[in-house]
Parts: sequence; C-alpha cells; structure tokens
Amino acid sequence: MKLFFKEHALLIVVQVLQMLVILSIFWLAGYRDIQLFLYAAFLSFFILGCYLLSYYLLRRRLYQRLNQPLESLDDSLQKTDDAPISKAFDQLLRNQYILFQSKLETVEKEQEGHRRFMDQWVHQMKTPLSVIELTAQNLDEPDSSNIREETERMKTGLNTVLYMARLRTIEQDFHIKPVNLVKLVDEVNGENKRFYIRNKVYPKLEVEKEGMIVETDEKWLYFILSQLIQNAVKYSSHISNRIVISLYEREKEAILEVKDFGIGIPETDKRRIFDPFFTGENGRKFRESTGMGLYLVKETADTLGHRIEMESEAGKGAVFRIIFSKTQNLTSL
Repeated sequence: MKLFFKEHALLIVVQVLQMLVILSIFWLAGYRDIQLFLYAAFLSFFILGCYLLSYYLLRRRLYQRLNQPLESLDDSLQKTDDAPISKAFDQLLRNQYILFQSKLETVEKEQEGHRRFMDQWVHQMKTPLSVIELTAQNLDEPDSSNIREETERMKTGLNTVLYMARLRTIEQDFHIKPVNLVKLVDEVNGENKRFYIRNKVYPKLEVEKEGMIVETDEKWLYFILSQLIQNAVKYSSHISNRIVISLYEREKEAILEVKDFGIGIPETDKRRIFDPFFTGENGRKFRESTGMGLYLVKETADTLGHRIEMESEAGKGAVFRIIFSKTQNLTSL
C-alpha cells in the first residue's frame, strides 16, 4: 500500500493544485458560491478516489510481489496477472533468472576447474616432498631433522590448501559411517609423532568408556582433530610438555576433547577465533599461523552436524570439544 501511494503521490498533488487553480479562477471571476465549490471539489476527489481504488485493485498482486522478498529463485517465475505492466514485469524477472542461471553455471564450472587444479597441484607437490624426506634420512643430524621439520610444515600447509579448496563441495565429498574414536585418535597421534617430539609436547589419551563409536565422516573428522591437536601443541611448546585428549559421554552425547596447558586465548580474541584469516594476538606471536585452521574446523563441523565448544583462559591453556549429538553417538544406542 505504501508503494502504491508513493507511486501516485505526484498525481494526487497535481489534482489538488488543479482543483485549487480552477476554483481560484471562478472566485476571481465573481462566482462566490461556496456550496458549488465544495460540490465540485467533492466530485473531483470522488472521481480521483474511484480511479485510484480501481487501479490498486487491478494491480494489487503486482504491488504485493514488489513488497515481498523472494524466498527462492524459482519464485521469480511466478505469474502476477494479465495486466500489460505485470506481464512486462514477469518477463523481466524471467530474463534475469535465465541470465543469473547462466552466470552461475559459468562460475560453478570455473570453481570446479579451480578445485581440480588445486587437488592435482597439492598431490603433485607431495611427491617431491616425500623424496626430500627420504633423502634427508641419509643426512647427518641436525641437517636431517631440520629438513624433515620443514617438509612437515609444507605438508601441513598443502593439506590446509587442499581442504580449503574442497570446502565448497564438502557435501559431495561425504562418506558417513561408524567411526571408532579411539582408533582415530591413535592414527592422528601416530601421524603427528615427530611433531610431538620436535616440540617436546606429548599427548595423553583418557578414555571414559571403551569402544566409543560415532557416526561421521572419518576423513574430515581426522582433519578436524589434526588441526586441534596441532594448535594445542604449537601454543603449548616451551610452556607445557603435555596435552590431554579425552573421550567421554555427557547427557548421551559423545565428546572428543583436546586440552592444552599453553598460552591460552585472550578474552578479546575469543569471539573471532573461528573467523577466516583471523590470527589474533597469538597468531602475531607465532608467525606460522594462517588464521584458516579453526575456520575450517568450524565450517566442517557445522556441515557434519557436530558442535564445537571452546573454553580458554589466557596463560592457562585452552579446551576444544567436538560434540556428537545423541543420534550420532552410536555407543549409547
């Protein structure tokens, strides 16, 4: 209704001015019959009101569509009414819909090509890194350890790039199945064994209930846990020599917890730690931080239907929990 009055505001103003001009001419010409003037004004505004009312009733569906936001792209293909202006409006929306779909398909093809290129490039880079690692084993210390340390960092960075590229198509990359959490933690710890030794930080696994099984995607959960463990170790190095990985149940939900005793997270940074490219105060101290690890953790967990909890106090460490819902916790079923 507001849009209708805004559109016809000028017409109403012109009609009022026109009536005042005509009545003024009659008044100056000597016709001073007030009742006649009022009757003429009434007829004029009555006719204007009838016109506006009929126009609004005929265009009501058009105004309703203009005032209501589209809930989906397919809504733009709806038919308004048979009025010429409505048909023109419907045709414009259809043309825009076709153009948008065409542009969207082009962008999706470009993104898919970019993702495939990144996948291929990351896998190609891993091959020479493996060769470098094998070559480094034949070198004397400390050269061998230094080279392997750098190659591990490069592998971690390449994996981050790979998972970032796959994030947009994560729904197509899912394989949900029962996963044994103890076995998964052991695999992640084994993969990061040299990382633990190099930083002199060692994991302790605490299992409240044996045989904890959850329903999730093993590959993506492996990535989430690896990110949390690497962060815990990195921010504990030279401060504490241990992290604690705990498996337990809480109100029939399965909890996978990673706890460190390092520098902790400043209060001012807590609300932004899951933002992309946010490094915060700790990230400026540790130059290796990209600000993408926790962002990928949160996005992946949300897509998998898991929750992420964080507790931290500056100078006392941090706790991150991956929470599997009651339906995902197959142990309690």
